[in-house]
Amino acid sequence: MTLLFEKDIMKFISYYEKLDRKIQNFNFRKYFMKKWIEPEDVNVPPGFFEITPGHTLVAELLIRRGFKLIEDVKAFLDPAYFKPSPSTDLPDMVSAVERIEKAFKNNEPICVWGDFDVDGQTSTALLVSAFREMGGNVTYYIPFREKESHGLNLPALERIIAGNIKLLVTCDTGISAHEEIDYAISHGVDVIVTDHHDLPDLLPSAFAVINPKRLDASHGLRELPGVGCAYKVVEELYRRQGRESETWKYLDLVALGIVSDIATQTGDTRYLLQRGLEVLRNTDRLGLRVIMENSGLKQSRISEEHIGFAIAPRLNSLGRLSDANLGVELLITDNSERAIILAGMLEGLNLRRRVLCDQVLKAAIDQIDRDTTLLDYSALVMSHQTWPTGIIGIVASRLADIYNRPVILLSTSLKDIARGSARSVKGCNIYQAISAHKELLIGFGGHTMAAGLSIIPENIPDFRHAISTTLGDMSDNMTDTIKLSSYLPLSELSMELVEELHRLAPFGPGNELPVFAARNVSIKGCSRIGKKNEHRILMLEDGTGQDYRVTWWQGASSPLPEGTFDMAYTVKNVNYQGVKELQIEWIDARFIEQIISPVVMDIVDFRKEGDRKSVLKSLETIKDMQLWSEADNNISGKNRYELIASEILIIWTVPPGPEELRAVLKKVSPSKIYLFAMNSVNDSEEVFLRHLSGLVKYALKSKDGKVNISFLAAATASREIAVKKGIQWLVQKGYINISMAGADEILITEGNGETVNNINEILYELKKILEETAAYRKYFLRANKSQLLT
Repeated sequence: MTLLFEKDIMKFISYYEKLDRKIQNFNFRKYFMKKWIEPEDVNVPPGFFEITPGHTLVAELLIRRGFKLIEDVKAFLDPAYFKPSPSTDLPDMVSAVERIEKAFKNNEPICVWGDFDVDGQTSTALLVSAFREMGGNVTYYIPFREKESHGLNLPALERIIAGNIKLLVTCDTGISAHEEIDYAISHGVDVIVTDHHDLPDLLPSAFAVINPKRLDASHGLRELPGVGCAYKVVEELYRRQGRESETWKYLDLVALGIVSDIATQTGDTRYLLQRGLEVLRNTDRLGLRVIMENSGLKQSRISEEHIGFAIAPRLNSLGRLSDANLGVELLITDNSERAIILAGMLEGLNLRRRVLCDQVLKAAIDQIDRDTTLLDYSALVMSHQTWPTGIIGIVASRLADIYNRPVILLSTSLKDIARGSARSVKGCNIYQAISAHKELLIGFGGHTMAAGLSIIPENIPDFRHAISTTLGDMSDNMTDTIKLSSYLPLSELSMELVEELHRLAPFGPGNELPVFAARNVSIKGCSRIGKKNEHRILMLEDGTGQDYRVTWWQGASSPLPEGTFDMAYTVKNVNYQGVKELQIEWIDARFIEQIISPVVMDIVDFRKEGDRKSVLKSLETIKDMQLWSEADNNISGKNRYELIASEILIIWTVPPGPEELRAVLKKVSPSKIYLFAMNSVNDSEEVFLRHLSGLVKYALKSKDGKVNISFLAAATASREIAVKKGIQWLVQKGYINISMAGADEILITEGNGETVNNINEILYELKKILEETAAYRKYFLRANKSQLLT
């Protein structure tokens, strides 16, 4: 979280009090109030070990995930054993492909109408590519989100029909477009709907409606996304031509759509994703190859995670901020120059998308701060005229995560209509809740966890009240839970074990990444990372005294658990610059109930003493004493990392921040404290950088460039976050280059002397970090002694 700073000390204290209240209200609930579902005890049949050799954990996880038959396990782990469902299991499939074949034969103009997200883009690209390959006369159309919103719309449909099309095929849309489909039929156009969204009360009167939701809930095709429906249509067309084996070439698009639409990975959906990832790792599709190159991805190692965090956001940026038709062009073009141009456009739009998301997120949180009554409702329903419709769904998802409730954000940029996106939380069917109040809406569509809607702005307050009442009735199902896969001590982790666990991949809804729990761990140290210092690196210690490096994504603004606790985590093998290493990722903490006798610290306050050095000298004979002093060459003390447990702690230097103070108190556990708090450190960025530069030069000259971040923090009496930002500034100025030599150690080499463009931005961030430290030091000198050390 970026902090705001005021020179006036009272404003600083007021800000921290406000921040503390936010943390208590939300972050503790989010991170430390989740319900842990314990792993059930299981007995593994002997046959399971034969197909999952190695660690017994893999077999246990399969049993816990409901597998009972060895044949099912084989089909889950290896797509070669899976028997895919025939395309004709989908209702209306036969009539649909017969009508498409007729269009091919008679050279009838066909229009494929898609949606602007990745599922829609890949569905459209798949159908257009396959239809053209089979001789079809095909065009395609995806609405412009900002002006037309989701689904079919009459103005665009009128223009397309005027072009003399005879067949309209929708993909990833159309299931609720009664009026538009009736209009097309009345003008002599047959309509085939392929869609996967929840069914309306009445199906549209299309020539054929292909939707997996028409199948039984247990059917293998039930969870297909839009691109899966499109693929099954093409699969059946190829089968009827005796060319079924050729459909594999479209599976790279299928993999993109499945992951991007967060489809549940069961049955045929998982099978298609497994096969699709294999194709994607070897695809010759020009657009995808350029996207992967621009994203810095190694094609042969592409996983579902790379799709979700790198490829999909780039393609989605077109539909959110520009024209998704360009995404289809990128996916089907065989012109390398055009592919490079379009992929470059994606990079720029994706960067803009990230900036806009940050701006809207901040504005939404500010709106909640100004009107806290919004939190009295079961759903956060907010609107603003400047919020871009293309990105509010992303922001709604972030807010749902922060406030642990469904969120609906609406853009009122058009005076007569507000368009919005809804995102839900576990246990809440947001589509069902919205549909219960359709009389207040112009239109809506979606599924359990996400939906889109349009509404007259005047109806927003009534809608907020109505949907909150409905959601209140669902609240019993909305408990935030973590389902533990197993208890696994950190000491048992190994590269080999994680490789075995990866046999369960690809992961996603319906096949979640295993979540393990480690008992009795404690935090030994922490630092912040990320462009905005939004993440944390924790050094954890287990009961044996062994240290482990844990990454806590988006954890920088959240409170750290104190004492000993249980940690829920995930683990994976990451490949960084060709080197494989284990990455443990923080999920949650559960406090351990302990009966601890309260420790009363006797605090002797010398902060206002005139001659503090003389007072300190009189204390030199005290036994079992630790003197905490940093960046003061005249005092022979220990820095924060060198201190050990002791009965008495002398605090000579003003700490740089509350986290550093708490860490020292935890480490030393004193019963008595002598408080001197000498504030001889200049926290201006000029002085700090001059001091840091001197230390870096010393490391280059005398330490072969090797130096610890902790050493630099102690030597400058600063926080590690300031040191890292200062190092970043030196790198961007071209003075030095760095590489990581360990969790805390960096290797410094001489730079090339070239300054990069964002140097002022880095300097500004450093200035704010140092201002925060300076403000805390002032607070430390003035605050009541008992308040400082709690």
